[in-house]
Amino acid sequence: MLFNDTTFIGIDPTAGKKPMAYAALDQDLRLLALDEGDLDEIAAFVGGQSAAFVGVNSPRRYNQGLMKSETVRANLSPVPRPGRWLGYRVAEYQLRQRNIHIMRTCSETGKCPAWVQVGFDVYRRLESLGCRDFGVTEAPSQLLEVYPHGAFAALLGQVPFPKTSLEGRLQRQLILHNQGLDIPDPMRVFEEITRYRILQGKLSLEGLYSQDKLDALVAAFTAWMAATHPKEISILGHPDEGQVVLPVQELQAKY
Repeated sequence: MLFNDTTFIGIDPTAGKKPMAYAALDQDLRLLALDEGDLDEIAAFVGGQSAAFVGVNSPRRYNQGLMKSETVRANLSPVPRPGRWLGYRVAEYQLRQRNIHIMRTCSETGKCPAWVQVGFDVYRRLESLGCRDFGVTEAPSQLLEVYPHGAFAALLGQVPFPKTSLEGRLQRQLILHNQGLDIPDPMRVFEEITRYRILQGKLSLEGLYSQDKLDALVAAFTAWMAATHPKEISILGHPDEGQVVLPVQELQAKY
């Protein structure tokens, strides 16, 4: 498949009235968009692309109870102990076994957190535009579930700093910059740090992205990897309840 006209998009759903962050990259990892908007605005943006691979930072489906199946459990490594991990999706179990923390997804949509329900709305809206699940068909526009914390851990080779911290934002943007994304080098922030600015409380963070936009960017990068380098990604989970795509070929046993 040629990707000259394909856009690689990442969406970071949020709860309530807070707008969602979204990012878009071209085939050369140039930044086409990095903004915030509601579902209608984001759907219009995706729908305006001739082809798109879209990474969504939210569970693809609610918990289908597959971890209760002895057949499913027997094929996992390590095999879960009897009676354990029954309330998790397969992908969530596999991530936690690697020391990558992830919330478990409920078995009923109505009991899921608001941001997860917004994520389900995102998937449904994009499906209505013709997007199909990654790897299932050769559709020009495809959807994939992404987990930012897991993606950053996999790219870094260890669990990153908390994303709410300054060092966590610096670290995540540096990871993406090192991957070739056409975004500002976050190390330039340190050029603005002086004793005077610190004492005066005038620290400038211009060019350093928010945690939501960084999560949207890594989702877009993961979509780019899945489309252009499908042999260099990892896929966890079961297709019946959602598979998490990570932008590395091999995963460590522990992070």
